[in-house]
Amino acid sequence: MDVSHRQVEQIRRLAGFKQGPSGAASPLGPEVVDFFRNSVAGRQTKFVRLAEAWQALVPPLLAEHCAFDSFSRGTLTVLVDSASHLYDLKQLLLAGLQRQLLIACRSAGLRKIVLRPGRWYEGNRAAEGKPRFD
Repeated sequence: MDVSHRQVEQIRRLAGFKQGPSGAASPLGPEVVDFFRNSVAGRQTKFVRLAEAWQALVPPLLAEHCAFDSFSRGTLTVLVDSASHLYDLKQLLLAGLQRQLLIACRSAGLRKIVLRPGRWYEGNRAAEGKPRFD
């Protein structure tokens, strides 16, 4: 009996070292709210202004092939899913659409629009969907 009692005490002692000190954790709620206010809320309001102007000025048939990738230092990077849509959007921007967007989004800090080929979705969306005749 004496040996098993020592073993039990040794196991308890080792378990105490492995578990570490038990302390009450600070609540996470206030930290998440502060993070949201500092990091997310400011960006969200800028993206709302950019998205509203984009939706109002870019033709819907082109807009559905585009997605905002990033907005940093006044440069909006837009992903376009095919070369033909990239070309059409580039031509529209050169024809005056870029100036209209820059004026409409001046308060959001927009200074430049960069187009990049890329997809934000998986698979071949054009092949999966039915043709549209709007």
